[in-house]
Amino acid sequence: MSLTVWEVTIAGLLIVLAIDLTLAIVRRHIETSFKEAAAWTVFYVCAAIAFGWSLGEWNTEQSRSEFFAGWITEYSLSVDNLFIFILILARLKIAKSKEQLVLLIGIIMALVLRGIFILLGAAVIDRYTWVFFIFGAFLLFTAYKLIGEDDHKEWKEGKLILWLKARGSSPMTIALIALAFTDLVFALDSIPAIFGLTKDPYIVFTANVFALMGLRQLYFLIGGLMNRLIYLTKGLSIILAFIGVKLIIEAFHGVDIHILFGVHIPEISTQFSLSVIVGTLVSTTIASLIVSAKRNSDK
Repeated sequence: MSLTVWEVTIAGLLIVLAIDLTLAIVRRHIETSFKEAAAWTVFYVCAAIAFGWSLGEWNTEQSRSEFFAGWITEYSLSVDNLFIFILILARLKIAKSKEQLVLLIGIIMALVLRGIFILLGAAVIDRYTWVFFIFGAFLLFTAYKLIGEDDHKEWKEGKLILWLKARGSSPMTIALIALAFTDLVFALDSIPAIFGLTKDPYIVFTANVFALMGLRQLYFLIGGLMNRLIYLTKGLSIILAFIGVKLIIEAFHGVDIHILFGVHIPEISTQFSLSVIVGTLVSTTIASLIVSAKRNSDK
């Protein structure tokens, strides 16, 4: 991707962030309504779809498929991240007047951390193909941990948070530090996941940007769904496990091993990956809503 395209993209990102920051500051004392949050969420989702579609027009069809696979995966992981944000802010009793600003700062920190990981990941992958074995194993381990966890379990304060409380730190300071650590943990999962879908740093970057844009508004929209999307974490574990296997397969091909124990190692296309990701999310979402609705009706 040319330097000009990168410059235009980053400039556009900075403009959107500046507008979002201004709105968060100006409207910090006004609680975001469901209608407003829904409108902004639809806007950001439509912007991502428009960008992804245009990518296929001025770049390649392959880049379009890679962007959508990456964006959907990263957006799903970001929603799971958002549930943790909701728990943190509720547990620390952050005032409604400060929620918007805290959320936006947390999202900006996530962008910065993911940007750093993208640069490091792209540099490592460019030199060492075998690193995909490590990425794949890490995603499989993460998927295994997720499958054994309760969906959206209660957030527990770590030793650092307890230490900050003991030192008299304000709830807002503690919240920002907690969000930063949460961002770091999720970046460790999300970056290997998207590099399993595309090797293009530009697509990796833009998929992450569009996945994080609008999360502040989505926060006010999705809070009521926390107890309804009961299988979201299970769905994410399936997606991460699939991408982990895909990374290991690509690692074998990268080190010129195409046959293992007499069996030809298949190649997994981006189109197939996209269908698995969408199919998993749709099925787990439908199952979540059906089961949660049944549980509520039985009460």
